[in-house]
Amino acid sequence: MMFSLLQEAVVAAETTEAVAATTEVVAADGFDKMQVLMQKLIDWGVNAGSNILGALIIFIVGRLLISVVNKMVAKLLKRRKVDAGVQTFTKSLVNILLTILLIIAVVGKLGVETTSFAALLASAGVAIGMALSGNLQNFAGGLLILLLRPYKVGDYVEGQGVSGTVREIQIFHTVLGTADNKIIYVPNGAMSSGTVVNYSREDTRRVDWVFGVEYGEDYDKVEAAVRAIIAADKRILTTPAPFVALNALADSSVNIVVRVWVKSADYWDVYFDMNKTVYAEFNKQGIGFPFPQLTVHQA
Repeated sequence: MMFSLLQEAVVAAETTEAVAATTEVVAADGFDKMQVLMQKLIDWGVNAGSNILGALIIFIVGRLLISVVNKMVAKLLKRRKVDAGVQTFTKSLVNILLTILLIIAVVGKLGVETTSFAALLASAGVAIGMALSGNLQNFAGGLLILLLRPYKVGDYVEGQGVSGTVREIQIFHTVLGTADNKIIYVPNGAMSSGTVVNYSREDTRRVDWVFGVEYGEDYDKVEAAVRAIIAADKRILTTPAPFVALNALADSSVNIVVRVWVKSADYWDVYFDMNKTVYAEFNKQGIGFPFPQLTVHQA
């Protein structure tokens, strides 16, 4: 009996020692795996930090280089005396292309395969192009405007229900500045395919007025007064000759049409000054201006 108990105690002790040894091996193995995992995390963090730092440096240096290239392109175009519209279009295009290349370089430094990224970018470009087909039309419209030159920077134009002086011809839009200092962005596609009135294309323009006088006024007197005003204004051109004629016998007035030619830059000054001068001169000579009248006959 005693021998049996002793034998059982020895077996139990050996089992306990075996379990303890196994536990130590498992613990050591788990610690080694944890160390390997931590080392991998540290290595990944170092590599990721290095890539991020490198990408950041590439981005900063790239932006500086893009700025320098943009300035060089601007100076080159200005030195070559390229049209202002072509200058703005070219500068915008160069800036966009260089920015795309910079993005590809930054993404490549972050560890993304540039070939896969380029394929992805091309696929995305097709999808975006289909979604933004209007902008592609505007891009093509901008090229047509630069090629056909219906207007240039500095011209006063009217189109798509708005009017103003052309400030820039960008890749997708034409920038107009209005007389009251508003900026309007008009899509190039609409400007290239729609009706555009260019008030600055020709050196001279015709100014038209219609002046109404009372019935009973001497037409020859009125015409002589108008022609004297025209002759006194040196901004009015003599060729083509000014035109003055009786235009219509309206309900309450005799309408006199006046047409003269001036330099395009003098158009509005001559127009408003003529209105002011005619009003003063007609009052001075006693030429009456009409106003609507209604005669009622009572039986």
